[in-house]
Amino acid sequence: MQDSAKLGERVGFVLKARHPESTQLIFPDSAYDFSPLILLEKKTFISQTREGETLDSAIYYVSNFSLDPSVFLSLPVYQISRYDSLTFFSNEAELKLKLMLDSIPEQPVFQENNVYQPIKTTFNWLLAVLITGGIIVFFGGFALLFAKQIKALFKRNREKLRWIQFERKWKKLTVLLAQNPALELADEVVGLWKGYLESITDMPFQEWTSSEISEALEDNEIFKALRSIDMIIYAGKEAKTEEATNYLLEVAKIKYQEKLNLIGNERATR
Repeated sequence: MQDSAKLGERVGFVLKARHPESTQLIFPDSAYDFSPLILLEKKTFISQTREGETLDSAIYYVSNFSLDPSVFLSLPVYQISRYDSLTFFSNEAELKLKLMLDSIPEQPVFQENNVYQPIKTTFNWLLAVLITGGIIVFFGGFALLFAKQIKALFKRNREKLRWIQFERKWKKLTVLLAQNPALELADEVVGLWKGYLESITDMPFQEWTSSEISEALEDNEIFKALRSIDMIIYAGKEAKTEEATNYLLEVAKIKYQEKLNLIGNERATR
């Protein structure tokens, strides 16, 4: 958003990507290496879609602490597919260093200060050891006393995060499937649902057929829902998938709640 900046000054870098509506893109986050720049903040915007083309955009606020005359930044965008991903890099942007001083004098003049400050040369090692030992004993006892509760809380939070990620991706894919009942989308939707249920039940959903899943869960409606999506995959037929995907999401939510209840019961019985 500007071609030069002072050392440590906040500068915005705008990243935009246009792509077909059916593709899924991921922008880099704080885990990406922005060196020699430092990421301060990422600001995202709602996707805009017109006539089958989607525009995604974000602003990355960075600071430069390098003394090089110029630094360069190019950010990637990842296109996610079922088995692989593609990486596209933006054009490289240059940020020049704006210096505050034109030059430094050859012989700097320093202000004289003859007032000495008292410095403590002794350190109470015994007190430091006692305090450190007390802290270690306190936190060690706390961890032993509440280890089971902490472990159960960690499991619950992990399952909640996994559910949020699944639900978000599920809703995005099912909307795309309803708009464009394509074979690849249908296969990805079924694979996402089976993978999530397998992760929280430890049952081989990925290996089972639709009828085997229906029998294992004792729910014939699951077979009907999966079959309506399978018709797109194996028969190449278009179908209305909203009712089927909504029911499969409800089944996943029930299994998610059962998983949370199981974790709570394990903590209560220990």
